[in-house]
Amino acid sequence: MEALTITHSPRRVTDLIDAKRGGCDVRLTIRFEIIPAEFHHRTNPFQAYIFLACYTGTIDGKGFEFRKCYARGCPNNLCTHVSQAVKIANRYLQRDYHALDLGGIDVAKPLFSLDAMVIKFDALKKEGPPQLSLPELISFAKSGKVITVEVSLELIPAVEHFSGVKNAQTFLSGIFRALAENEIYQCHRCFACFPTEKEDEEREQAIKVANARLTLVYDEFQSSGIICQPEFFG
Repeated sequence: MEALTITHSPRRVTDLIDAKRGGCDVRLTIRFEIIPAEFHHRTNPFQAYIFLACYTGTIDGKGFEFRKCYARGCPNNLCTHVSQAVKIANRYLQRDYHALDLGGIDVAKPLFSLDAMVIKFDALKKEGPPQLSLPELISFAKSGKVITVEVSLELIPAVEHFSGVKNAQTFLSGIFRALAENEIYQCHRCFACFPTEKEDEEREQAIKVANARLTLVYDEFQSSGIICQPEFFG
């Protein structure tokens, strides 16, 4: 029953690949949205841009839709700076494209881009720890650097603003603070989200998706020699 549920209601790229490998006919289209949002982060609310990919298509003719957050960018050190966020989002996106190719799923491969209205935030940049994607951090470890990572997870409520409509979402977010010899790096990652008004119905499934993604990260940490005490959403 679990396999049937995943096949007909995919929430992750991995679910699509599993369905394809299981013999299903998978048709996929990806579209992008870069949405401004207000994050209600404890006592420090902030505005940011969310880099989202909306996955839509069919599995054996049955429609599906889910979205994945690839990065969050803002003009201060409360999250990844917006000019770095687009690069990090595209690195994660290209990894997913590679996985889809290996899984036999054909899809167009556009990338995120920023217009001049977003790039202007470069002038507001504040200093903070250098931002990396998790794959870059893992690559550092494989090159021989001794890396220790501290993980901080939290659910952050936000209000997205898109086409004049306000959409309340809760994001399952993680901060990975890495000490690599004498350098400190920071990685932000969104692992799932759900409509805030549907918390009772959607929270549990979002936590399952987020923890499944976290498990893959920790597996890569272990194989590359990164020292980390795994944390999960509960």
